[in-house]
Amino acid sequence: MIPVQPDRFLADLHALRAIGAAGSGKGVVRTAYSAADVQARDWLAGKYAEAGLSPVFDPMGSVFGLAERPSLLMGSHSDTQPEGGWLDGALGVIAALEIARAARESGGPALSAVSFQDEEGRFGVTTGSACWAGVIDLAAALELTDRHGETLGQARAAMGSRPGTWVDPARFTGYLEMHIEQGPVLDRAGEAIGVVEAIVGIRDMVIRLTGEQNHAGTTPMHLRRDAFQALARFNARIEERFGNVVTPATVWTIGHVSLHPNAHSVVPGRVSFSMQWRDGDEDRLDRMERIIRDTATEIASEAGMALEFGPMLGVAPVAMDEGLRRALEEAATEEVPGRWRTMPSGALHDASNMARLMPSAMLFVPSIGGVSHTFDEDTDEADLVTGLRVMANAVARIAG
Repeated sequence: MIPVQPDRFLADLHALRAIGAAGSGKGVVRTAYSAADVQARDWLAGKYAEAGLSPVFDPMGSVFGLAERPSLLMGSHSDTQPEGGWLDGALGVIAALEIARAARESGGPALSAVSFQDEEGRFGVTTGSACWAGVIDLAAALELTDRHGETLGQARAAMGSRPGTWVDPARFTGYLEMHIEQGPVLDRAGEAIGVVEAIVGIRDMVIRLTGEQNHAGTTPMHLRRDAFQALARFNARIEERFGNVVTPATVWTIGHVSLHPNAHSVVPGRVSFSMQWRDGDEDRLDRMERIIRDTATEIASEAGMALEFGPMLGVAPVAMDEGLRRALEEAATEEVPGRWRTMPSGALHDASNMARLMPSAMLFVPSIGGVSHTFDEDTDEADLVTGLRVMANAVARIAG
C-alpha cells in the first residue's frame, strides 16, 4: 500500500482552490490560459519539483511531473468552466500529486502526474489531451476560437516560453484518473466509489442561420425572416425526430446562443448556436448528426435563410481498460465493501483521449446533490479521502 497523507492531500487541494477563487463558498474561475490558470500551472510545476518529479510543459501548456523511468501516469485537468467548482479536474490532479509523492517517499513504484490544458473546452473538447493523442493537429488547434473570437494561439501567448516539446507517450504504462461523478447516482445511493466502465461519445458543433434584420414594429409576421423563430422551430423538430433514435441515457443540449443584434425592437437577422449531443453508441451519434443537419437544412430552406455548419468537434465512445478496471474494483472492494458500483461516465474526460495512447481507467467519488460546473459543486472531504485511498490501493496493485 502506498502511504498517502490525507491531510497533505486536502491542504494542497485547498491551496489550488485559492488560485482563482470566486463567488461564494468554494467557487473557482480558472479558465484555460487565464492568469489564474497559468499561475496554477506554475504552482503545480513547483509541487512536482518538490516531490522529486521533473516538471515539463508540452506545446499546449499541459504540465507533467515526470518520473525518471517508465511509469504509470495519473492526472486530470486544472482549468475550470467560466463559473466552476473547486473539484472538477483539480481533484484528479492533486490525487495524482499526492500518490506520486507518497510513492517516492516510501520507495514505491515510479509514478508520473499531469494536468492537461483546456479540458473544459474554451477552445474545443478536451483540447490539450486531444492534441497529445493526435485527435487534433496542433496547427489546427491553434486556430480554434473561443466564444469571444480569440484564437487558442493568441490565448496561449499568456504562457510565454513555458510550452516545450511533446512528452513521449511510450514512457507511460497506463493512465488513471480520479474525478468527481458530476451526477447524482453515487450521492443518492449513499455509495462511496464508482468504477467507470466506459465514457460516452460526444459531438459538438456551432450552427449559424442568417435571415433578415428588420424593424420589429413595421415588419408583418408573414414577411419576416426571423433567426430566433428559425432556432425555435429547429429545437422543436429535432426533439420530435430524435424520439425513435435516442435512449433514456442519450442527451443533447443547445447551450450557447448568440442572437444579432439582440435588441428589443429589432427582428433578429442572425443566430449562432451550439449543438452538443452525447451517447455511448457511435452509430446513434451518427444518426443524430444526420437528423441535426437535415433538420437545419430544412428550416433554412423554408425560412429563406443562409445556413452554415461549424467544424465538428468531439470524441468517440470509449471503454476503459479491463485490467486497470479490475484493480480499481479490487481496491474498492477492500476499502469500501458493498459501497461501490461500476457505472458509465456521461461526462467527457481526458481519459477518453488517453485510451487512444495507453490502457486507461477512471474512478469516481460522489458529488453532493449531483451538482457540478457551478460554484456550488462540492464533495464531502471524507469521500475525497476514501477516493484517494482506493486510488492509491489500485495504483499499488498495478505498478507494484
